Amino acid sequence: MPSNEKQYELIVLGATGHTGKLCAEHIVTSLPTTLKWAVAGRSRSKLSSLAAELQILNADRVQPSIEVASLDLQDLDILTRKTKVLINIVGPYYLYSTPVVEACAKNGTHYLDVTGESPWVLEMIKKYHNTAKVNHAVIIPEIGIESAPSDLLAFALTQSIRKELSVGTREVVASMHQVHGTPSGGTAATALGILDHYSIKDVAKSAGTWASSPIPRIGEEDGPSLLSKIFGVRTIPGLGTVTSSISAGPNIATVQRSWGLLEGGKLYGPNFTFHEYMGVRNIAIGVVAHFALLFSSLAVTLPPVRWLAKKFFYAPGSGPTKEQSKREVLEYRAIATADENAPNPKRAFARLRWDGSLYYFTGVCLAEAAMVMLNDDELLQRLDGGILTPATLGQPFIDRMKNAGMIFEVEMMSDH
Repeated sequence: MPSNEKQYELIVLGATGHTGKLCAEHIVTSLPTTLKWAVAGRSRSKLSSLAAELQILNADRVQPSIEVASLDLQDLDILTRKTKVLINIVGPYYLYSTPVVEACAKNGTHYLDVTGESPWVLEMIKKYHNTAKVNHAVIIPEIGIESAPSDLLAFALTQSIRKELSVGTREVVASMHQVHGTPSGGTAATALGILDHYSIKDVAKSAGTWASSPIPRIGEEDGPSLLSKIFGVRTIPGLGTVTSSISAGPNIATVQRSWGLLEGGKLYGPNFTFHEYMGVRNIAIGVVAHFALLFSSLAVTLPPVRWLAKKFFYAPGSGPTKEQSKREVLEYRAIATADENAPNPKRAFARLRWDGSLYYFTGVCLAEAAMVMLNDDELLQRLDGGILTPATLGQPFIDRMKNAGMIFEVEMMSDH
């Protein structure tokens, strides 16, 4: 049984990268000054420079400790034993972070990351879920811009329908209503390199096939018509016209895992389905966007195309400037339909919005989720370990994110 005596409450591994710095900035400016934490990575000089930068942001705060560690299991074993929670921002995750998950699962250390690499997440579930459960380590991947917004919206909507109507939810449809932002070098490198490591079959299996759910989904799913599947466009009252979304796969897989984890599917309901799209102005634009995404997805299966595409993005570790990030915005909207046997079942609407840097949003997600883990012993005892999802942190996580600036609204809709 891992010891509860830890040197730190929180360690940020990969703190000198683009997202890591933003996460550290939020910790310094917004989390309690009593927090015992450290920044970790391979370069002591880079970590020391970061600590000096953080000191300028909040002169009254003690600098974080510095932990130099490589990514071999011996170093990671020592590092993860020192802390209650480890935030891991070392990507691409499929290349570097498998031993980080292994060390946390083995040592009972809670873990958070912001991967969108659903084949790797599925691999981690198969390898380390049971180990993490035995050692009571709560391990939550994909708790950044992928896939926290979708997962939290689905959770909140199903909770609202359950509370108001005492029934499950038949379908949640989420739409990326507005997004303005530029991918960092690390994000681009990960997206373009994942097919160097996993087969197309592996990627397809991990994205929206219920493979990540701990229990099987039985029965047919509600969803778009055949015509909508072919042309990628769907019109949904309350959301408008939507089309295929590049981020749908990992987000759908995460929500499907939440469905199975939360009371074995009973909380969301046995007939629950989740679909995600991107909002567009009209059907014509939606069709064009759908086929553009389809053809680009096929193109990046070719190694020369991936090599060429990498030349057009930031180098790994870099990203948009702070001035560019000020203009960024993310807004998701979602509608849930109650699982009622009626011609017009009742529906609920939810909206999530973040104004400002999308990578800062991801850093905030990591830091605030860590605080939930550190402050809510009852929740952790209930979760009791394993590879989980953002939604399993529930309302406490939503409340902390709202306090940090995220707009999050849920309401029942009038009959339609």
